[in-house]
Amino acid sequence: MENRREDRINKLAQALKRTDKIHLKEAAHLLGVSEMTVRRDLNDGPGVVVLLGGYIVSDPMLNQSHYFVSDQQGQNVDRKRVLGQQAAATIVAGETVYFDCGTTVPWIIDAIDDDLPFTAVCYAMNTFLALKEKSACRVIMSGGEFHPDNAIFTPLGQLSVMDSLCPDKAFISAAGIDLQQGASCYNLNELPMKHLALQRARSRLLVVDSSKFGKVLPARIADLSAFDGLISDAAPEQDFGIKVIAP
Repeated sequence: MENRREDRINKLAQALKRTDKIHLKEAAHLLGVSEMTVRRDLNDGPGVVVLLGGYIVSDPMLNQSHYFVSDQQGQNVDRKRVLGQQAAATIVAGETVYFDCGTTVPWIIDAIDDDLPFTAVCYAMNTFLALKEKSACRVIMSGGEFHPDNAIFTPLGQLSVMDSLCPDKAFISAAGIDLQQGASCYNLNELPMKHLALQRARSRLLVVDSSKFGKVLPARIADLSAFDGLISDAAPEQDFGIKVIAP
């Protein structure tokens, strides 16, 4: 049985050499098994592929020198899944919610009840792909120039779609969180949209898995005091001075 699982995972890994993602239904058709079998294969232990936002994606090695969304999507999967469940539970029907970029945020979307009506605002391709699977969700996407490394769109003009919106809630991702340096990320081109979300949203929630505690990255987002809360898979040992939502 385990050999069959390994064969199926290897077949998916080979298929992903030709594309960046495979929908769960397509993967089941490719393997000649049910979607439940594919889910079980991916949940039964670590492998070279993972399920994220309804899609099968590769689980490459972490590249520390620069952020590539394809490198990060399989990192700390269990922590991101727990974080996603914690964050999704805070969304109320009818809210307008800003979803940031990165590979943590689609886990939040994946955990949202499919029947929950809400409006989503996003600017990242992988976030949009996860949101479009939510049939009760109205999606507003900010367009512009596409950046393949972190899969985001940045406005070509001075105005962004966020200039016209006041979200009830904003989930803002980071690659590092430090008491002195605050929240930080890899890429400077993410900062304008993150800063707009901090300005416009009524509730600003930092979403960071516990592997990011104590880390500082090149692009500084904001002091921790700029956020109304921290959502993670575990409570930090250090007091960051903000409300923590964790198991």
